[in-house]
Amino acid sequence: MINQNSPSEQTNIKFLKAFKALKLAALLRDSGIRKAQGIKVTDVFEFLLLLAFQGKNLYRYLDSKYHEKAVSKNTYYRFLNTATYNWRRFLTALSTRVTNSFSRLTHPDRVKVFILDDTVINRNRSKHVELLANLYDHAEHRFIKGFTMLTLGWSDGYSFIPADFAMMSSASKANRVQEVSESIDKRTSGYKRRCEAIKKKTDVAVQMISNALKQGIQADYVLMDTWFTHEPMIRAILDEGLDVIGMVKQLKQRYHYKGGFYTLPQLRRLLPEYSPGNQFGSLIVTTKNGIPVKLVFVRNRNNKREWLSVLSTDLSLSDEEIIRIYGNRWAIEVFFKSTKSLMKLGSEFQGRSYDMMISHTTIVFTRYILLEWLRRNEKDDKTLCELFFRLCDDIHDMTFSTALKSLMGLFVEHLNTVGSQKSTLLKIQLQQWIDSQASFIKALFGQLRWES
Repeated sequence: MINQNSPSEQTNIKFLKAFKALKLAALLRDSGIRKAQGIKVTDVFEFLLLLAFQGKNLYRYLDSKYHEKAVSKNTYYRFLNTATYNWRRFLTALSTRVTNSFSRLTHPDRVKVFILDDTVINRNRSKHVELLANLYDHAEHRFIKGFTMLTLGWSDGYSFIPADFAMMSSASKANRVQEVSESIDKRTSGYKRRCEAIKKKTDVAVQMISNALKQGIQADYVLMDTWFTHEPMIRAILDEGLDVIGMVKQLKQRYHYKGGFYTLPQLRRLLPEYSPGNQFGSLIVTTKNGIPVKLVFVRNRNNKREWLSVLSTDLSLSDEEIIRIYGNRWAIEVFFKSTKSLMKLGSEFQGRSYDMMISHTTIVFTRYILLEWLRRNEKDDKTLCELFFRLCDDIHDMTFSTALKSLMGLFVEHLNTVGSQKSTLLKIQLQQWIDSQASFIKALFGQLRWES
């Protein structure tokens, strides 16, 4: 008889192969993630990494028939609550290794981007979590207690890799429910992350981009939504040697064009291509402080009165290419949806320590990176051997039609039913991502819950 491995056993086997191929044990040691005695730190990390695919939380797993494979609950919680571990160095080093590996599989001229965005980690039932803050959730249009997870990702049009994150509290002391614990050692990485949590979000975002570039992650553009696309942020990113493509919100800002200063609606009416039949057009203008940019105006196909404005600091790009590249920004929305719905981001552990928030989030990001690694090896023929590497074409990039279709979904932000329509669009894209996974991964995802 042929032994059949269960999906859970297949997951362990596949993940441990990826664990060895990416040399995660060495990355843990280099990041100062070590234990002085007892069970090896790699065993603890592997257990926590695979816990989300077991269909049980830590308490239920230790209370099940599989408890002999695990160790004491206190061992895992001490690991998660250690302030001296440099989780940022681990995550950035892992992302660099994976992104460089993916870049070797594609043509050198292929566009690679950083994607910057944030999402809310809800902790409404908590009271004593370190640096917990009252935040406004723009998706639910109400104030909640929790954190803002600022995330920097990398994409080549097919794979998305989270490169760094910052678990932000509120910069205003009045909005913080809890302050930093007085017992924390100020020499540790954990204390530095706490200081970062109360800085301005834009300053932290620029520092994350700078760190990623110094680590060797290669990118051509930074993709941003309307919250980040303003002139000081654009200037800071240009100083890092990257171009910006971002959605522009219609505020009071004015742009210089042919001797005058105009708002976005006024510029839209000056489009040379402006006519009822055209779906988009562009103008090259200058910002208030002299940054030349290209503004691409995209019309809603279902309501001709609605427009979106996409800004690019690379003036050489065509309108279609700007829209196509910006369409890659949806990869981070799929990432947020999948990590919250399928990988238990923010819900797997409910500790009060800020260090647990950082370590837990890094473990969830590592799960996603390993899934992308397995998915790429499953779908990309260039990973098979040298012959396939030389003869096969690059794995497909996002097409212009797909990017434009995704961009049309952003028009739901102007409607009252923003939540349900945007959620439906994300679920469709997330389902496409799940369908591209290996069969044993798809079987596991079928057992996990969706985030509401």
